Amino acid sequence: MILSEDQQALRDVARRFARERLRPDYQKREQSEQIDRDLMRQMGSLGLIGTDLPERFGGMGADGVTTGIIMEEIAYGDFNVSYVQLLASLMGTILARNASAELAGQWVPRMVSGEVLVGLGLSEPRGGSDAANLALRARRDGDNYILNGEKTSISCADQADAVVLFARTGKPEDGARGVSAFMVPMDLPGVTCTRFDDLGSKIVGRGSLFFDDVRIPAAYRLGEEGKGFTQVMQGFDYSRVLIALQCIAAAQASIDETWEYVKERHTFGVPLAQYQGVTFPIAEGETVIAAARQLCYHALALRDAGLPHTAEAAMVKWMAPKTAFDVIHQCLLTFGHYGWSKDLPHQQRMRDVMGLEIGDGTAQIMKLIIARERLGRVAVQYLKQEGGK
Repeated sequence: MILSEDQQALRDVARRFARERLRPDYQKREQSEQIDRDLMRQMGSLGLIGTDLPERFGGMGADGVTTGIIMEEIAYGDFNVSYVQLLASLMGTILARNASAELAGQWVPRMVSGEVLVGLGLSEPRGGSDAANLALRARRDGDNYILNGEKTSISCADQADAVVLFARTGKPEDGARGVSAFMVPMDLPGVTCTRFDDLGSKIVGRGSLFFDDVRIPAAYRLGEEGKGFTQVMQGFDYSRVLIALQCIAAAQASIDETWEYVKERHTFGVPLAQYQGVTFPIAEGETVIAAARQLCYHALALRDAGLPHTAEAAMVKWMAPKTAFDVIHQCLLTFGHYGWSKDLPHQQRMRDVMGLEIGDGTAQIMKLIIARERLGRVAVQYLKQEGGK
């Protein structure tokens, strides 16, 4: 991929910050179990958050490819810190397009500057993948809505300043047409949260959010009532590609470290790099990661051109986390007994990328989307019939 001068300049800023400021303390930060707000503000001051958001909110109005470049560089230094970029692009776009001018002006510039963190409140206990079948209720009461229900598996649940919340405003039988979106500050009365003890991505964290008679102004609704499901589904194609780039970057970091190791490590009087049995698996990893990266940027280029990219986004969303995990695993094995130690980052990267084999859509859901895009709704009906046998 050939970069423009502006893209090269932004990449260089992101690369320097990621490798000098983020990468050295990647493992140390895991112990904090919180995203460092000072790091957020530093990235904001460098223009590394929400570059794709409109200039009137402090963004650069950059395209998806440029945003992907920054995402990949930041994730190379710290996979988990790059969640800041992911959430800002997804939530910021929803707010910029659907919130009132006053509400968007209150939140989006602070997301871009790294002052606030806004999460996504979508998944519920009875099914994360069935996003149209929500139970959390938003009942209209004059100029307000009253929220009651639970969200679960929410990234940054215990540290987000607000969430873009999806709730049922219509009847259950309305399905997706009865879902609306709201901007909900987390300091409102009646909001509580829990935190899960996850294997990885500990500074991001996941948890459940509980809403007990939480009252919010009707002005906090994003767009028209009953249009929330469409808003989030449109954003998922984009976020899935950015997620894939997060995973690719983590794998690339392990590959680069492994190349250096096999050059320096000697056995039987020669460097490990002289053994094809050692270098071929690393070369294979380099190849499949490069291929996944190209498909990611192809998907982003389609998005930037206003062309359909749902299938391509689904492809990289299932492929990249799995491929990254497998490649990082091979890198860990190449380090031998030393690799089987928490002194090295490979084990943490494996745990971190594994979570995105689940989050934002499992491989099975992604393959269903690909089949639907290629075959139409008949694929969905057939797969449902087969699943019921």
